[in-house]
Order: sequence, then structure tokens, then C-alpha cells
Amino acid sequence: MPKAKGKNRRQKFAYGLNRKRLYRNARRKAAPRIECSHIRHAWDATKSVAQNLAEMGLAGDPNKAVPIGKRRLQRMETDSDGQQQEKTLVRKPYVLSEMEFEASLPEKKSNTLSKDLIDYVRYMIQNHGENYKEMARDEKNYYQDTPKQIKSKINVYKNFYPEEYRDFVASLKQEKMDVQ
Repeated sequence: MPKAKGKNRRQKFAYGLNRKRLYRNARRKAAPRIECSHIRHAWDATKSVAQNLAEMGLAGDPNKAVPIGKRRLQRMETDSDGQQQEKTLVRKPYVLSEMEFEASLPEKKSNTLSKDLIDYVRYMIQNHGENYKEMARDEKNYYQDTPKQIKSKINVYKNFYPEEYRDFVASLKQEKMDVQ
């Protein structure tokens, strides 16, 4: 049988390929990065995924970890008959306890307001108090916000930094009393 056309030529070197990038991408695909640091540090590359997760007390398949009703009843019966099922040993319980501790911590608020918006709101309150129509006519109102928009920006500032807002307003009242 004759060979396919083009198969009898020798392979040419592909100069246009970036070998370093190809190797790096192949390595990443072969061993994906584990995001959870606790699992990553306890991971054993010589074992399978199921073995690693079983040693940590985690489940690879949620359907096997929490069985459906019928299966649960059958297992209870077999347990009461005296038959022992295979129990997986949790050799790395610290991974589970660290993950539980991390999950129990309160979530930190990461959203903040920009410094420009805070300065803008403080300037408007300092010079105009609660008069939003005056604020809209102010020369520092670069974005030509309407009184309603300025009010909403001030409310956002009040909600994000309530203690700071109270202290700022109190200091303004104190300055007015000192001036008079």
C-alpha cells in the first residue's frame, strides 16, 4: 500500500513557535494550580486526587459524600447487622480544621469610596451645609451634578463612613460656635 502524500518528507524545525511558552502552558495544564493554600500545602503529587482528598477528609464526589435517601437506609441496615464498611482514614485533619476556621471568620468589607469623592462631599458639606441647590451651583461641581445626585453622593458617604461623617459634622458645628 502506498504512503500518504507528504509523509515521506522530513520534519522541518518550526522557528516561529515559542518553545518556552508551549512548555509552560503544557505544564500548567498537566498540573492545575490549587487555589486553596491549605489544600495546596498538604497535597501529595504522588497520589491520586481521590486519595489526596480522602486523606484530608474532603469529598471528591458530593453524591458519594452525602448519599440519597434510599442508599442511606440501606447503609443503616447493613451497619446494624454488624457488617463493617471501609472507613477512609483522615490522615490530615488539620486541613479541614484550618478551612473551617477560615470560613468562620467574618467577611471584611473591601469596597471603599474614592479619595476624590470623599474630598468633594466634605467640601460641599463644609461650605453649604444641607443646601443642595447651592451645592449644584458651586464652581467645584465639575460634573454638573443635580441637587438630587449630590444628595445621593452624600448619603453614600454617610453609609460608608457613619462615624467619620458624625465627627466631621460635629467639628463643623464646633467651629461655628467658636466663631460666634
